[in-house]
Amino acid sequence: MARKQGIIDCDVHPYPTSIDEIKHYLEQPWKERYSGAGRGMYNNPVNNGRMDARTPSGGPSGSDPAYLRRHHLDVYGIQYAILMPRAFCNWLPDPDFATAIAAAYNQWLADKWLDNNNEDGVYKGSITIAHQDPLAAAKEIEKWAGHPHFVQVMTDSGSRVAFGQRQYYPIFEACQKYGLPFAIHPGTDSVGINDAPTVGYPTHFIEWFTLLSNSFASHLVSMLTEGVFERFPGLQVVLVEGGVSWLAPLMWRLDANYKALRYEVPWLKKLPSEYLRDHVRVTSQPLERPNNDAHLLNILDAMDAEHILMFASDYPHFDFDSPKYAFPKLPDALYQRIFYQNAKEFYHLE
Repeated sequence: MARKQGIIDCDVHPYPTSIDEIKHYLEQPWKERYSGAGRGMYNNPVNNGRMDARTPSGGPSGSDPAYLRRHHLDVYGIQYAILMPRAFCNWLPDPDFATAIAAAYNQWLADKWLDNNNEDGVYKGSITIAHQDPLAAAKEIEKWAGHPHFVQVMTDSGSRVAFGQRQYYPIFEACQKYGLPFAIHPGTDSVGINDAPTVGYPTHFIEWFTLLSNSFASHLVSMLTEGVFERFPGLQVVLVEGGVSWLAPLMWRLDANYKALRYEVPWLKKLPSEYLRDHVRVTSQPLERPNNDAHLLNILDAMDAEHILMFASDYPHFDFDSPKYAFPKLPDALYQRIFYQNAKEFYHLE
């Protein structure tokens, strides 16, 4: 049964009720070693989830598909929810362990959220990969590419090197082959084997959290200047939960530098910013909201939000953005593009 046209939420986080749900899908020795997902000290020191999103039985926020429907999807008229599990496997030095965790999360997501509790197809999934082993990641993409409800590949922005580097080509090749966007989500920056996107390592969560957009800027500039979109012309990338307002001035700076230094990157066929509409999307949460709404509307216009911005709530996290209050009043056509049409086209949804 199809739901009526409404909102497409591009960042909803499902969680297991307990680590035993994930352990069920792990073989030894990984089952014994696995102690749950996390990102070290870089968590909200008070609470990372909305208390009202906890299940009626007292389970973790985002762990019950039926309650998530009632508490979030039905309240706001959400037609599709793009699910982004938080495996936090991208900080581990052992690529085999990381790959096993990613595979377990994918099977769990399919069993609990996509193949069951999803009669109307409202839940769409993300294939979690461990980018430490790009060849194994490509095999994991291939395994799930034919599933009707997996619509993208996802990984953390935390990494050893920027994603434009050629060791990641097997991942992009698989994404292009199967028509699956490559989604980057924050989570393991500065953790484990991953470099910090800052000068040194952040001291507090507020510092780490505020500067997450640095990772996204680094990955995007790397992919643009390394010519990833020329090498993989069918590849699409979505930057999830990395902020919004930084994009336009970064592209202005990059375009200006390209005009002076284009001899260094002769594989680029056009201005770096001109690749965005065909290849890159950005989600709205967290949306930097100035006191003057006119300033935000100017930012949206400068970044071509009409074509590249997609709504995200980040449910059920503490910094959740309500569809009702995230934006100032938008022109009807722009609202329709951000809250529905851009994601419908990007994910090829009916």
